[in-house]
Amino acid sequence: MKNLYLTNRFFWLFGALAVFFVVSFWAPLLFPVAQGVFVLALALLVLDAALLFNRRLALRGERFLPRIFNLGDANSVRLELENRSRLPLSITLIDELPYQFQIRDFEKRLYLKPGEQQRVHYELRPVERGEYVFGAINTFLASVIGLLERRYVIPQEMSVPVYPSILQMKQLELRAFDRTTHHKGIKKIRRIGHSYEFEQIKNYVRGDDYRSINWKASSRRNVLMVNQYEDERAQQIYCVIDKSRAMRMPFEGLSLMDYAINTSLVISNIALQKYDRAGLITFSDKIGATIKADSKPTQLNKILMALYKEEERPLEANYELLYYAARKLINGRSLILLYTNFESSYALER
Repeated sequence: MKNLYLTNRFFWLFGALAVFFVVSFWAPLLFPVAQGVFVLALALLVLDAALLFNRRLALRGERFLPRIFNLGDANSVRLELENRSRLPLSITLIDELPYQFQIRDFEKRLYLKPGEQQRVHYELRPVERGEYVFGAINTFLASVIGLLERRYVIPQEMSVPVYPSILQMKQLELRAFDRTTHHKGIKKIRRIGHSYEFEQIKNYVRGDDYRSINWKASSRRNVLMVNQYEDERAQQIYCVIDKSRAMRMPFEGLSLMDYAINTSLVISNIALQKYDRAGLITFSDKIGATIKADSKPTQLNKILMALYKEEERPLEANYELLYYAARKLINGRSLILLYTNFESSYALER
């Protein structure tokens, strides 16, 4: 009977019976009444046990998880329970959550009629990357009598990986390409660059750079024509992440390194969407992941997997080593975004 538990109603009932027997010591006329109530309570107790441990009692449960969890975001979890018996059940639900959440008081209460099905939704916000393992679904069943509870375990062991926030990446990607998200009164215009990325030939208007006049096209059309250029594409953009002990400082549950990882994924995605080339370097006392800037379709997934595996190190950052690694990896003009943390002005000057 290891799955049998006594409820608060049981202790209230038999505690009241004990008081009743004590009172009947001074009032003997109440003693037979106390005996009758005690026998009735025992009968209810036996009946309650028979109902809960009936072989026909069956409960179906299933847990539904997303394919991955997003780091630092609220991730939805859904539980489905179905009462397949003819007995109405009061259920206390306790889901075995991954140890990383350190949640000790998770509990949901629900009432299921015979044949009824209910869904339970809750959210989890992971603050560490890695593999999260869920255990069984534990339910404590009580009948309408409510003196006993039966523990009914539904095996639902499963795991889900926690990746850098793809949800934030998608949201900020939409903002980057949505022209309606800019400040009121400010219009987004295309900036005409004077680079080697040719766009088109157009008629000359006052204010155009006379150095861009296309004399051949002008002679053919008998009208001044100018070459129009656009900003250079396929520029190299590197996200450089410091993973030394200075980046272990927590902020709203996440470490500074995790914020840097989420931001790097967002910027790399937008750079690739803008036809630029994205790369990655991580470092501490030694060089970690190095991904050469590229614009291949698989580049974002390569960066995502590298960021997923990164861990903080308890040592100081070696910027001299970073300099030599960058000189070796980066060949050409590039935009370098350095994510680091200086805890004091002395550390910055050093």
